[in-house]
Amino acid sequence: MKFQQFLTKHTNQITLITGVLIVLGFLSKYALNFTLGYQLILAVASIIAVIPIAVRAWSALINKVFSIELLVSIAVIGAFIIGEFNESAIVTFLFLFGSYLESKTLQKTRNAIKGLTDLSPTTATLVTDTGTEEVDVDDVDEGDVVLVKTGSQVPVDGVVVEGNGYINEASITGESRQINKNLQDQVFSGTIVENGYLKIKATQVGDDTTFAKIIELVEEAQDTKSKAEKFIDRFAQYYTPAVLVLAALVFVFSRDFRLAITVLVLGCPGALVIGAPVSNVAGIGNGAKRGILIKGGEVIDTFAKVDTLVFDKTGTLTEGNTAVSSFKAYTTNQDQLLTLAAAVEGVSDHPLGKAIIDYAGSHAKAMPAPSLDNTETVKGQGICADVNHQQVVIGNQKMLTAHEISLSTDQAHDLSAMQQAGKSTVIMAIDGVVQLIFGISDTVRPNVKESLAALKAQGIKRLVMLTGDNELTADAVARELNIDEVHANLLPEEKVDYVKKLKTAGNTVAFIGDGINDSPSIANADIGIAMGSGTDVAIDTSDVVLMQSSFPALVHAHGLAKKTVLNTRENIIIAIATVAFLLIGLIFGYIYMASGMFVHEASILVVIFNAMRLINFQTKFDKTRKAPVQRTATTTA
Repeated sequence: MKFQQFLTKHTNQITLITGVLIVLGFLSKYALNFTLGYQLILAVASIIAVIPIAVRAWSALINKVFSIELLVSIAVIGAFIIGEFNESAIVTFLFLFGSYLESKTLQKTRNAIKGLTDLSPTTATLVTDTGTEEVDVDDVDEGDVVLVKTGSQVPVDGVVVEGNGYINEASITGESRQINKNLQDQVFSGTIVENGYLKIKATQVGDDTTFAKIIELVEEAQDTKSKAEKFIDRFAQYYTPAVLVLAALVFVFSRDFRLAITVLVLGCPGALVIGAPVSNVAGIGNGAKRGILIKGGEVIDTFAKVDTLVFDKTGTLTEGNTAVSSFKAYTTNQDQLLTLAAAVEGVSDHPLGKAIIDYAGSHAKAMPAPSLDNTETVKGQGICADVNHQQVVIGNQKMLTAHEISLSTDQAHDLSAMQQAGKSTVIMAIDGVVQLIFGISDTVRPNVKESLAALKAQGIKRLVMLTGDNELTADAVARELNIDEVHANLLPEEKVDYVKKLKTAGNTVAFIGDGINDSPSIANADIGIAMGSGTDVAIDTSDVVLMQSSFPALVHAHGLAKKTVLNTRENIIIAIATVAFLLIGLIFGYIYMASGMFVHEASILVVIFNAMRLINFQTKFDKTRKAPVQRTATTTA
């Protein structure tokens, strides 16, 4: 084990020594006409170079794997038998030098991940009773308060309890812009305070922070194999033994030992084995750099085949920053009922409920919040509760229908007017009598219309919106965005049923939601996409997380998936074409052992460099928007 570790650590030096010996060997032959010295030096070079290769081959054999190193090792032994020390020295040197170049170029495809890892905070300034104390970030517990000054990293997920500052959230969203943070605002580990100071109460620490989960997710994604990789792995298990059998048959029928050894060298499937994983690593790295988290090669494969995109409305197509823009009260005690509505909606995290709470806070006189009993949240409908022996129902029309509550003529007219204006509506009734109607407006996210058009240009055939909102509001948004199909007044389970129906009809479906209320639909779609905002459920449930919660990021993610799959296919074609070229060259006498090994190593580098083009990939939509590639943020210690 120690010997193997020593060889791994010093492989580059062994490669250099081998190269120097080969040069000295050729000098001794052609400059000094010392043939014996030439053979001895190249024999020594072969032995030195084959040792790390043979050790790797033996380790693989112990695990019942027939590796490329095994083919090379046998080829070197054969070359020694026939006295072709120059061939064995050149083959082993090219193999080691090719491995060196592979590691260097592959390292570039992981730079985005290294950039993320380097941004992980290591220390925190803990606020104590006597002042502040510099501690290791692992020593911070939930509930502790940390101080973050200008130029420093936020070490925890938490909420601001004192101070004001501008934070760069590029490490979370991939978008380098400063966001102002005030009291009770949420902040994330790994982000940087560009200006100001903040005292932050920790809500998540260590491996539980959003930033730590992002790093873990991307690292796991790079190890998750695509269908192409899984096929190639199975293929390689049988391919190497097949090459050994083929070389044996060549020797049996031709009695040409040199030819049989050359078959072993040319049969190394290096480019084929490395082509698919390097494409996926580069593609996932490109996404991570832009705040797009793709959970592995298989997700990329499926996402590239998606033909139907299904969207939630509130918080997905729209900002979710809702506000009450119309209000009708059918009572004289308006302030009391607004306070009651806010209290009931306080048990929910729905954007419409937040809008009602904010409205009540600014339009109702301050009074004590009522005590709630038997509170029940009905997904996709609303909330009911008992207050002072009265039943309060607040929600949409389905909620009213379920409780057999009807609207008067005036109320129905008011409700219809709000809905025709494109507003979401929430109705509150007490003991079966409607008391309040809220008309709530939301704004469409920036660049949605252009992004949906770009997605269609990239091959998406069908855009579908599923929403629990009323039909008039849904239709108004759909007309504005040119969405093909709309289904309104849906419960969460009805959205799931519709996603399943689309899949049964033969469509490859991606569902895009906010990662909270739509998690069942996200989980049931072929590809679940969460408009991230750093939520745990978004990261855990979906296949793709858009940390920026932007539609241009969705366009880039889809285009990247299609390009990565195409790049993988290109690499497989290059690998197969190389093998065909080598075999044809061998048959016609143009390819020999050393030249074949050179072509083999060159093909590996070609597929790596081809995959590296994905690192800076941009869609046509990216280029029209002139969106710069996000550079990794830096920090001061």
